[in-house]
Amino acid sequence: MDTYDSYQNEQTPNTTLAGEVNPALLASLEWRSIGPYRGGRSVAVAGDPTNPLVFYFGSTGGGVWKTTDGGVYWENISDGFFKRASVGAIAVAPSDPNVIYVGMGESTIRGNVSHGDGVYKSTACPRAE
Repeated sequence: MDTYDSYQNEQTPNTTLAGEVNPALLASLEWRSIGPYRGGRSVAVAGDPTNPLVFYFGSTGGGVWKTTDGGVYWENISDGFFKRASVGAIAVAPSDPNVIYVGMGESTIRGNVSHGDGVYKSTACPRAE
């Protein structure tokens, strides 16, 4: 038996043959916030196809937010650029992660939605180094 096999045999399995999760594994989980303190409701999320730590989300009342550290810290990158605050869609161009498209307005999922004013394109989203 090699070292890997003997190590695996000494550990408590994380799942049973029936696919049930070991309760001891779940007991070690802790809740943590993975977004900005106050970004609002969101229906639009996109990630950088070349950097697994860069994400954007569009808030229905707070513009576009960006993280470069996988969600530990978020920064609003749209204040002062949009005529409306409500973002309904967001996409990162697969050909160039510095280009993002933002569709304004939200779909009619509730009675108090905000209308949009079109689609914005930004080429000023510097990549995280």
